Amino acid sequence: MSSPGSTVNDELPAVDDRLAPPETRYEVDDGKLVYVPPADPPHATCQAKIAMLLGAHVGPDYLVATEMLTRTSKVDDIAPDASVYPRARDPVTGGRRLEELAFEVASTQSLASAARKMAKLASRGVRRCFTIDIEHTRVLEWSHALSGWIILDVNSHIDDPVLAVPLPMAALVGAAKLDYAVNPALAAALIARGEPVIAAERARARAEGEATGIAKGRAEALLDLLAQRGLRPLAGERARILDERDLERLRRWSSRALTCSLVAEIFDPE
Repeated sequence: MSSPGSTVNDELPAVDDRLAPPETRYEVDDGKLVYVPPADPPHATCQAKIAMLLGAHVGPDYLVATEMLTRTSKVDDIAPDASVYPRARDPVTGGRRLEELAFEVASTQSLASAARKMAKLASRGVRRCFTIDIEHTRVLEWSHALSGWIILDVNSHIDDPVLAVPLPMAALVGAAKLDYAVNPALAAALIARGEPVIAAERARARAEGEATGIAKGRAEALLDLLAQRGLRPLAGERARILDERDLERLRRWSSRALTCSLVAEIFDPE
């Protein structure tokens, strides 16, 4: 067995040494060329969401791939639905390094079929192999020591060195059936990673919220000033004052409120 960071040893070919024709729908299983048909929903949509989740959670030194072929043995060349592998090339071969996490979606295919694929990836040295079981809405991890699945607690996280932020198990389950669980997990991961776009959006939203709070305070102060002068705004005038967010306009209205005889006189001429 190769080490997790290695792509080749004295007995095995490099992980990117192909048996299956690249860029096709074929894999090689026990030396036999096998056609893998394109996926339909829910398998296809679940696979896409898993890739998005992984992309939001992985650290800067890792990349996410979908259906990337990996040479697991002399007679096998298979592709998990999604995987995480090192960005850096192998220092010896110059080729791709072995993935460290692999994910498979079990929908029309049986768990036994997924287990067969994950067992081969684990034998090659992939550290952790997971399957999202759509039918039963659960996540399983392959145990090479037990030669079987371990059902993971839906309330737990995948905490791994390749991840900048722990990946909630509920988000993976959500990728299968509970759509509402996916987007919050993506947003939380991007925020925790300090993504520039997310950070800028948070800063914009914070500034907008602060400006709204200031405008609301000035509008209420203006209404108090009018009340002190014995002026009662009509319903429409009151709503116009409270809805106004332009601080400069509110300043002008407040200045006019000191001397106006009617509330309507504070507003800018149209």
